[in-house]
Amino acid sequence: MIMDLQRLYSYARQAIDDYQMIEPQDHIAVGISGGKDSLILLYALYGLRRFYPAPFHLTAVTVDLGYRPFDTAKIRSLCDELHISYRVITTEIASILMAKQSEEQVHAPCSLCARLRKGALNQVAIENGCNKIAYAHHMDDMVETALLSLFFEGRFYSFPPRTALSRTGLTVIRPLMYVPEADIRGLQKKLRLPVIKNPCPVDGSTKRAGVKALLRQLNREYPGIKKRIFHAICNGGFPDWPALSAKCNDPSYGNV
Repeated sequence: MIMDLQRLYSYARQAIDDYQMIEPQDHIAVGISGGKDSLILLYALYGLRRFYPAPFHLTAVTVDLGYRPFDTAKIRSLCDELHISYRVITTEIASILMAKQSEEQVHAPCSLCARLRKGALNQVAIENGCNKIAYAHHMDDMVETALLSLFFEGRFYSFPPRTALSRTGLTVIRPLMYVPEADIRGLQKKLRLPVIKNPCPVDGSTKRAGVKALLRQLNREYPGIKKRIFHAICNGGFPDWPALSAKCNDPSYGNV
């Protein structure tokens, strides 16, 4: 069964409440890559804004890396339809990556790209008066990150639901952390959201792509293993994770 918007709002609101992601009068920059995840995030926050008890503001932001083709016209139309301000920042990140790569590095530019992209997004968020940035990381992203950390760093860890960036004064939040990727894929198709094909030349050939394929295989052989890993992450006691809201200890409150 395809997830509906009410279920999406429920997932997002529970994550926001569990980890105190939104406070009154927050101005949230929503990172829009053009992929299905970020567009669903935009829809989730747009829907929640109408009835969430803490009023907040939204600005959608796309970092144009410089790869072509990359046409954001349909995303701008969607933001206009939702009455959400939209900003596109043009960068030369693609050129920088190509200049930095040696033959040995040509298939591994992802970490540098991520740092440059985050820096550009932080800058435009600050320039537009935002105090928070929302990333579209979902449940599968968190599980994949934990496996990547385990396989390649020798530790069990995944990124936190909420992160304060002390150098910028911004806070990163991840409202889709309880949403499975399969549900996002189904809802994106149902809503016919204008996905932009990822122009990155290494898309689909990264370590993350390999771990994603492995996770699919594991979940077929051991049904439910993905959710069990996710719950292990949430119960991992990582020092930089925020504490759960006190109401989560209430027996009447239903955790995912």
